[in-house]
Amino acid sequence: MAPSATTLIAESEGNAKLGALGKTVSGKKLKIRSYPKFETLEEERLYRKQHLAAAFRVFADRGFDEGVAGHISVRDPILTDHFWLNPLSQHFSQICVSDLILVNEAGDVVIGDEPINAAAFAIHSEIHKARPDVHAACHAHSVYGKAFSVFGRELDMITQDALRFYKSHSVYDNFGGIVLDREEGIRIAKCLGKGKACILQNHGLLTVGQSVDEAAFWFISLDKTCHAQLLVDAASAGSGHKKILIKDEEAAFTYEQVGGPEKGWLAFQGYYDEQVAKTNGSFLK
Repeated sequence: MAPSATTLIAESEGNAKLGALGKTVSGKKLKIRSYPKFETLEEERLYRKQHLAAAFRVFADRGFDEGVAGHISVRDPILTDHFWLNPLSQHFSQICVSDLILVNEAGDVVIGDEPINAAAFAIHSEIHKARPDVHAACHAHSVYGKAFSVFGRELDMITQDALRFYKSHSVYDNFGGIVLDREEGIRIAKCLGKGKACILQNHGLLTVGQSVDEAAFWFISLDKTCHAQLLVDAASAGSGHKKILIKDEEAAFTYEQVGGPEKGWLAFQGYYDEQVAKTNGSFLK
């Protein structure tokens, strides 16, 4: 039988959903951080751009950059069929809010003076179109993501962190070179389905979320999970020890604790705070 979250019974719905205990010895109730509410859409636009710029910095710190490959997008809250992207030739570690490019659904630059990655547009435009619930998407050629992708298989549910992707990821097994055709973007979006992640065979990883924070954290976690499975598979082959898979009932229960959009957003906030501290907020300009 799957466990029950008995320690959270007395918590508020928000705290319980995120696995947070929030009461002081005096009885004061503490609330966990959550996605902010905005007075205007202009405020939300700025917030999304700030967190998009931070996501690029976080990716750079983790070596997810490789030349001009890789891109992260976030939907504009005002022009909802437009989205913000990175300029093609700028290194992730240098991207600031003012560098971000706004493009429309035809791929035309609406705000910005730099060209965008054609593959980024082909993939992200179709994902944003197919998934109104998705406001951000991340794609990069991370080392462990690339390595695991060559097997053309889904993850094994062998660790608690892997359960973030339980029945919520897929494999796109039709490698067609650099994605420059919107039809290829449509096929990738279809393969993604309603999930949060797609392993692009012989290519890399793709994650999505209701916020750029969520999508970025899923990418970080997915790459780490690929790394862990590569290590486990190698150790198993070398030692003869059999992997122990997590049972479906426990996996489904745990997914509800670790795989929701609120948990993905929250998990990224420490990375955002780190970027503000280490750069003195310079990426916010």
